[in-house]
Formats: sequence, structure tokens, C-alpha cells
Amino acid sequence: MSAGAAQGLVRRTAAEDGIEVDGHFGAVGAMREKLVGGEPCDVVILTRALIADLVKDGYVALAGIADLGGVDTSIAVRAADAPPDVHDASALRETLRAADALYFPDPAKATAGVHFAHVLRMLGVHDELAPRFRTAPHGAAAMAAMAQAGGKPLGCTQATEILATPGVKLVAPLPPGLELRTVYTAAVSATAANPSDAARFVERLASAELAAARASAGFAEPGTDPLLHKK
Repeated sequence: MSAGAAQGLVRRTAAEDGIEVDGHFGAVGAMREKLVGGEPCDVVILTRALIADLVKDGYVALAGIADLGGVDTSIAVRAADAPPDVHDASALRETLRAADALYFPDPAKATAGVHFAHVLRMLGVHDELAPRFRTAPHGAAAMAAMAQAGGKPLGCTQATEILATPGVKLVAPLPPGLELRTVYTAAVSATAANPSDAARFVERLASAELAAARASAGFAEPGTDPLLHKK
């Protein structure tokens, strides 16, 4: 069970290693509910904070935990569209108002969706733009829908989900003062049917050997600057 933010990295790594993935990928809140509800699971990938809570509650094994990196909540457009100006709060506000549809994940259970809704309120445009909201259960679904949309759509979700979706492109992380970088962590479920294999896969995902793959998927090492911040 994994946050949608890690789906691209997990599937790519599994394919390279000849592993068949049978997994659920989606909003972290929904994935936590599945795990706590007793759904079978070997590897869990959620936010660092959620993994810490699951360790305390006995749902995740203490051994075999590894951070994959930080992911920036970012702005996206369709692949053929010109990148809009989102370099500061004022520019982002005007860019949002110019869009005729806003695509983003579940504002109640998805990390990026919760934060983007908060950003819209901070900018004072949440209620004004609410009729243009086009939400989806997770960021990958939101980006796939935006890729097929007409008009002048704009999207917001985790950078990894943008980079993994054909037909859309990453513009930049949310601007200073509105940004969010979320650290995602992989762990072994306390009820894993294959704990040793699960631990090896977690180790592989977080290995130095896959540092370049994590970076290209949108994961940043701790302490690095948000990717693609530009005017």
C-alpha cells in the first residue's frame, strides 16, 4: 500500500527487478485506512509522519524503515501548454484565476489535495474558484484527467505524480511561503506474509544505487532545493 507519489518509482524498480507488483496506490489517508482495516500488505509507503504513527500503533515493523526522499507539491499544465508564472503568491493567484478548471487530488485524504485547498484559502480564492475544482481520489488520476481536458486547465499535486503522467508537465513547486515538501518513507507491514522479501525491496528502493532514479522520479534528497523553482 503506497501513497500515489511513490507509484512510478515502485513500479519502475519492481519491473527492473522482475517483481510483480500487486498494490494499492492512492491518497495517504485512504491507504492508511486500508492497512488499519486489515487488508493484506507487505510493504507500506506513506508520509514519514504516518509511518511513525503506524509504528507506535503496531501496524508497521520497527526494523526495515527507510526514507525515499522529499516530494514537492507542485503546479502542472498539459504537455503542450506554455508554463504559467507561479514564482510568487501574487503570480500564482492570477494564474489560478486565469484557469478555467483546477485539477487536484482529494482535499480530505491526499497530502497534496489537503495542502492545495489550504493554499487556495491563504490566497483568498478558494470560494471564488470552487466551481472550477476537478478533484480525483489521488494525484495520478487528477493529472490523467487534466491531460485529456480542453480549455485552460491547471493542476496541482505531488511532483512525482506529475512526472509519471503522460500528457502533463511540471511547471514548478508552489512558491515560497506556500510550499510543501513531504518526506515519504517505506516500511514493512507488521503482518507481512513475506517480511524478508519486503525488507529487501524497501532497502532497494532507498539504496544509493537508485539515487538517480529517485531524483528523476521527483524525489529530492533532504536539504536540497526544490526542483525547477523558476520565474
